[in-house]
Amino acid sequence: MKKQMIRKVRQRSRTTRARRTKVRKRSKFVRKKGTKRLKKALRVQNVPRKVLLPTDKRIGVVLSVQNEAQTLPLVLRELSRLPLHELIIIVNGSTDASLSLARNVPGATVVHYQEPVGHDVGRAIGAKLATSDILVFVDADFIIPAERLVPFVTAVDRGMDVALNNISPYLKPSRSLDRVTYLKEFLNRILGRPDLRANSLTAVPHAISRKALDMIGCHQLMVPPKAQASAIIKGLVVGAPGSVEVLKANRHKAGNVGRMNMVSELIAGDHLEALQFAMDELGGRLWFSDHGRRRDLLGGA
Repeated sequence: MKKQMIRKVRQRSRTTRARRTKVRKRSKFVRKKGTKRLKKALRVQNVPRKVLLPTDKRIGVVLSVQNEAQTLPLVLRELSRLPLHELIIIVNGSTDASLSLARNVPGATVVHYQEPVGHDVGRAIGAKLATSDILVFVDADFIIPAERLVPFVTAVDRGMDVALNNISPYLKPSRSLDRVTYLKEFLNRILGRPDLRANSLTAVPHAISRKALDMIGCHQLMVPPKAQASAIIKGLVVGAPGSVEVLKANRHKAGNVGRMNMVSELIAGDHLEALQFAMDELGGRLWFSDHGRRRDLLGGA
């Protein structure tokens, strides 16, 4: 009797296990099939979702391009998600398919220079051609999701004149900072803006209001730190409302490798030029007081 009961219990347990295994296989098949259908639907649609901007002002983008045929299509795809009034593409010194890709963008204004003119000069040219109320500056060497540009536009729409990229979260501890980062922070400090830390118009993305462009002058954008110094001295609202990681993307480019490289030399010189500009505008001591020092007693100036 006991043996018969044990056999029945074993048979039931085997049947239960078999049923469970069957259900698991079936559910696994359903999940797999559902995933395939979803992926197929996404491939068929292949339509980027639009990103709405909380403003009724005209938004323009200046895109600087130099031999960026690999990343340019993806950069343009992200920009197409924004409701832009204008897109100005500056293609300079490109020997790849960058120009051809840019010319195929519907409604874009394409400016082409066979020789390299520099990203900063390209941005200044784009700013001069633009008619938008808010101008966003990006480069084509790395992809920025459209959503990450919204904080810059929103900040300018709400009254900020120069919206910088806040790179502070991505910087190393102060003991490990390079000299270019020190120069950026030094310039902000002597201009009375230590809160800006090492954030600079040198880094994209950033956005500028029409008011700021008119007051600073588009030509000043050829030397970004100089334009930033001018904005601060003129009392414009300068802040860093958004953060986009650009340090890794720019780290291993030609001319940007090693402690003494071409790009760091250029940026260092830009900050020295900005410092000279500030001294010309405000005097040799900027707005730092001489604290009652009577230089005139010894005929000193």
